[in-house]
Amino acid sequence: MPHLFFAPSIQRHLPLPERDVAAHSVDEALSIVFAEEPRLRGYILDDQGGLRRHLAIFVDGKPLRDRRRLSDAVEADSRIYVVQALSGG
Repeated sequence: MPHLFFAPSIQRHLPLPERDVAAHSVDEALSIVFAEEPRLRGYILDDQGGLRRHLAIFVDGKPLRDRRRLSDAVEADSRIYVVQALSGG
């Protein structure tokens, strides 16, 4: 099963242990966590259901391609990381 991780900076707001998820896409993986912790949805997703700009998701070390629908596929051995996006000047 894909393994889902949330960065410590996100866990400051809500404790989210890493876990295996029965999912075929990033959207499915996050939906499992949102069902368990509904408050997380508003922190991760904007009002249109897309990934908020202050966050980034990596699947197997590659940045998420579909930030709007989160449809990127995940494999049985995928590792999904949800982290705060870096910004600066």
